[in-house]
Amino acid sequence: MAETPQIEIESQLEDLAERTPWTAVLGDLIRRKPLGAAGGVIVIVMVVSGVFAPLIAPFDPIVNDYSNPHNAPNLTNWLGTDQFGRDILSRIIYGARTALLIGFISSFVGATTGLVLGVASAYFGGLFDLILQRIMDILMAFPLIILALSMIAILGPLVENDVILVILAITIPFVPRCARVVRSSALAIREIPYVDAARACGFSHIRIILRHMTPNVMAPFLIMITAFVGQAILLEASLSYLGLGVQEPIPAWGLMLQGGAEEYAESAPWIAVFPGLAITLAVFGFNLFGDALRDTLDPKLRSQ
Repeated sequence: MAETPQIEIESQLEDLAERTPWTAVLGDLIRRKPLGAAGGVIVIVMVVSGVFAPLIAPFDPIVNDYSNPHNAPNLTNWLGTDQFGRDILSRIIYGARTALLIGFISSFVGATTGLVLGVASAYFGGLFDLILQRIMDILMAFPLIILALSMIAILGPLVENDVILVILAITIPFVPRCARVVRSSALAIREIPYVDAARACGFSHIRIILRHMTPNVMAPFLIMITAFVGQAILLEASLSYLGLGVQEPIPAWGLMLQGGAEEYAESAPWIAVFPGLAITLAVFGFNLFGDALRDTLDPKLRSQ
């Protein structure tokens, strides 16, 4: 009888040893943050829909069918058709691919650039830090949508591809926001003795920044990427709605709102309602998942 508790303890220790840090984080996320897990499910559904859009979408999203415009939701077209007879469900599914492509690329590039600038600013300090942070202050003084519109106006004559132009316009406003958050964490890491030891060993500044400081600010970096994706999706939809984002025939949720939000609000409301719900769910899912990930990765918040 005395051996049973010992066997159970050893079994638990073996299970604990087999758990990777990310497995522990994932289990903690599901157990303590059910809303965050729900947001993660929304994100997964969106990613699967975008990646496998050709297999999931029942119709071609860009083929016009002028014999069936403004069809209400039915067994053939589950979410109805738009003013050109195109299947709304298919366009929403393909629109997820556009939103994810622009959202992930702009978020990753913007956050990565901000990561490097934030760590370098904290490491070098002095005049470099002062000038760089004043530039960041100027950029952060503008709302995201205003800065994105400004980038469209500045870069529009230089970039011919609509998708690349939108990605650049959304990426630049993210840089100062990530740089400021990362810098605050890197300032504390700069004072840790192992950074001084790396300097004493004669390591180059680039190696100290990339090898010794950057890995220790990855938690806020990952959180910022998750939060930025939702904002990027909303920005892309806003720019497309204003006619400054991606253009036809590329399926995009903002373009779907632009084509039916006002003119057909009473006669065919499904043209605007379902793309609007898709945008809402996508942003809601990424925000929930990002908040839960922040609470899970932050030791102070996790202890609460």
